[in-house]
Amino acid sequence: MDRRGRESIMAEQTGTEKLRVAVIMGGISSEKEVSLESGRNIFSKMDRKRFVPLAVFMDSRARLWDIPLKLLMRNSTRDIEDDLEEEAQRVPYETLKEKADVVCLGLHGKYGEDGCMQGLLELLGLPYTGSGVLASALGMDKYVCRRVLAMNGIDVPVTVPVYRRSWDTGDRDGILDRIAGEIGFPCIVKPTREGCSTAVKKVVSREGVAAAVAAALEWDNVALVEEFLTGTEVTCGVLDDGSPQALTPSETIPTAEILSLEDKFLYGQGENKTPARLPDEVLKRIQETALKTFAALDLKGYARIDMFVRPDGRVAVLEPNTLPGMTPSTVLFHQAAAAGITQTELISRIIDAAVRVHSAKKGPL
Repeated sequence: MDRRGRESIMAEQTGTEKLRVAVIMGGISSEKEVSLESGRNIFSKMDRKRFVPLAVFMDSRARLWDIPLKLLMRNSTRDIEDDLEEEAQRVPYETLKEKADVVCLGLHGKYGEDGCMQGLLELLGLPYTGSGVLASALGMDKYVCRRVLAMNGIDVPVTVPVYRRSWDTGDRDGILDRIAGEIGFPCIVKPTREGCSTAVKKVVSREGVAAAVAAALEWDNVALVEEFLTGTEVTCGVLDDGSPQALTPSETIPTAEILSLEDKFLYGQGENKTPARLPDEVLKRIQETALKTFAALDLKGYARIDMFVRPDGRVAVLEPNTLPGMTPSTVLFHQAAAAGITQTELISRIIDAAVRVHSAKKGPL
């Protein structure tokens, strides 16, 4: 969306009530602590001239609570949960529309980023930030997502899925033979629908596969075995104001072979370089791949695409993040700053996109 389009949305609010924005954070996934950090930052950086933010916490039983500032500032989701009954107000799902005009999703991972919450909000008729039901589900399922991307001519890692039933009752030697033949070693083993490097293992020999698969299957019914990529790990945000715009790519510099949760989200832990230290033509190729991925999956609003630049220059897509981290130190804000966009403006544009997408919908997808 160009400046004129954004100004038209702002003009519609002139002389009317500010939009009430429920920022939902917490949740029941392995990424709930990062979600809390994202939600807090969105809440604090939101433009009070245009929006009235409401801090909504999802507890470990998936119940919603309207929480006061003193709970929002607690150290962890557990600390918040300890005092919900006394300090917060329950928000039954069916009453959410009475409190908010739009939902800003600070949730990450299962049940928040995978189409579940999106489907609920569709039933409630509430606009929400990020992608729709199908695109969110595709983005969360790394194996199905990669099949869709490959069908659209996008390079992805060679991947072998290991299904729980086949692993527990089938021919394990046959599965191991397929992994050795199609991928080889070293390789990476991870759950299909987890984030933040949960249960991700590097395996250097056939003998190590069983333990890594077992660890991944603790989190999901499908484990992924994928090629161990070499080259430069990069990530690129996309902001969709009506016409998707690829932001400046960043280079991810891990402190170990596998990027940790701390590398990704905690200030002073991981290191990112924006722009990535790559030739201009490679940076352009990264941006083109990010936009092509965004279109192939029909993503909406905004996203962050994680990729690898192979030694031969090809850009392979690891995964899209349909609700990328919005913590204060997240790389998405670095990329926006390189384009002259402040954190407050980025959050406003994401909310504006949610309103625009909702008004144009003909169904939940």
